Amino acid sequence: MDSGESVTPQKVVLLASGAGTLAQSVLDSATGPDCPYRVIALVSDCECEAVTRTAATGLPTAVVSPKDHADRAAWDRALTETVRELDPDWVVSAGFMRILGASFLAEFPGRVLNTHPALLPAFPGAHAVRDALAYGVTVTGCTVHLVDAGVDTGPVIDQRAVEVRPDDTEATLHERIKVHEREMLVDVLSAAARGRLHIEGRKVYIS
Repeated sequence: MDSGESVTPQKVVLLASGAGTLAQSVLDSATGPDCPYRVIALVSDCECEAVTRTAATGLPTAVVSPKDHADRAAWDRALTETVRELDPDWVVSAGFMRILGASFLAEFPGRVLNTHPALLPAFPGAHAVRDALAYGVTVTGCTVHLVDAGVDTGPVIDQRAVEVRPDDTEATLHERIKVHEREMLVDVLSAAARGRLHIEGRKVYIS
């Protein structure tokens, strides 16, 4: 997957469902003069702050709502078609709260990145921070991984550790994790856009 330095910035489509702070970190980084990627659109499954944030920059947005489709497979096909028309080099799931289906992953194989607020394979799923606190771990963190058909089971690209403090709540811990998560996502996406990801089965190296 290493093709050397990219001359033309790689095109990125963001997927997001919530406040959009992760998406904002990518939007902000993409304005840098030496950034190897540019965000071309954000797609969501609902009207949310992430859509509002992105629209405020003048970039295109789209909402593909599951309630507008007969079933999950139909929604996945609609999402796939929406993103396909944008012709991205990379798709970044930045707080997107839906599992991407088979048709989507087949369309963008090895090109979908996701962030997760835990050190996978520990604490997959939607409540990773709460689960880490409930388990009593003293260290958790965040992960960027390639998306596969499972729930947070794709090959790990990068991870960063965050100490769990005795007085942490879910909110305070999550906020500290997000600081590292935003930075790591930008770093990994920059490496990907420069052709520096080397994928060997479940192992991913950054040169």
